[in-house]
Amino acid sequence: MNWGQAIADAISLGALYGLVAVGIGLVFGVMRLINFAYGELITAGAYVLAYTGGWPAPLAILMCVAAVVALALVQERVAFRPLRRMGASPAAMLVATFAVSFLLQAIYLLAFGSRGQIVGTLGQLNSAFTVDGVDIRWILLVTTVTGAILLLATGALLNRTTIGLHVRAAAQDFRTARILGVRANRVIGLSFVVAGVLAAAVSVLYTVSNPLVQPQMGVPITIFALVGVVVGGLDRLWSAALGGFAVGFVYGMFGDLLSSQQTVYLPAVVYGSVILVLLLRPAGLFAPLHARQVERV
Repeated sequence: MNWGQAIADAISLGALYGLVAVGIGLVFGVMRLINFAYGELITAGAYVLAYTGGWPAPLAILMCVAAVVALALVQERVAFRPLRRMGASPAAMLVATFAVSFLLQAIYLLAFGSRGQIVGTLGQLNSAFTVDGVDIRWILLVTTVTGAILLLATGALLNRTTIGLHVRAAAQDFRTARILGVRANRVIGLSFVVAGVLAAAVSVLYTVSNPLVQPQMGVPITIFALVGVVVGGLDRLWSAALGGFAVGFVYGMFGDLLSSQQTVYLPAVVYGSVILVLLLRPAGLFAPLHARQVERV
């Protein structure tokens, strides 16, 4: 086994899952809502890329970002905001995210069929160069660098801007933040916009290595990223990002370690590690030592 190759692939996959984990964790931090329909944003972006395959790459990517952000705002405005105004329980909101997820999957199936579409945007990034016997594809570097830039940009937005301060205040205590003048709809809308941008980035990066787009494409990505969020810690973006990275890294490493016949057990290994982490560190693997256990939905 080429350990250098395995580590390079695992780092790239970890960066990708880290982006998804931040998108999920951002919405959870503000609304205490785990959005299981987040994967459908990634799928929507992938379909846009498939149908703009003949366009210049920058324009196709711009259309992908615009479509995903628009769909994220539609999710919030049509499905989640009315429930929030009615005072729906966290359980009802959670069920709503499942309903939105299945609805969008059905729409994709009716609109695009089950055979799948091929994405060719940035396919040239699958070419590789060799360093000390390790074949490093350009997409691995692009994914890692893009993930780091987007995570830093999200951190800068939250820590160095007024609206970011409002988002952090809402994440700490939403009711008190509203009393102090924080505009709830604006803060939640921004959270969904940022989550949408991150989802669009995942669509672009993921489809380079996995160009076949199908209606359920985003579901396993969301589930494994959610596992990473839980492992890292739900109440902090940086811990969610580290958790997503850790799950992606472990998944990538075991994917190379196990034979093709044994890879069917890979999800069981990941889920088993989650159970172990929750038993030993309920607040999250990367949460501070004395952090309280966050609310589990």
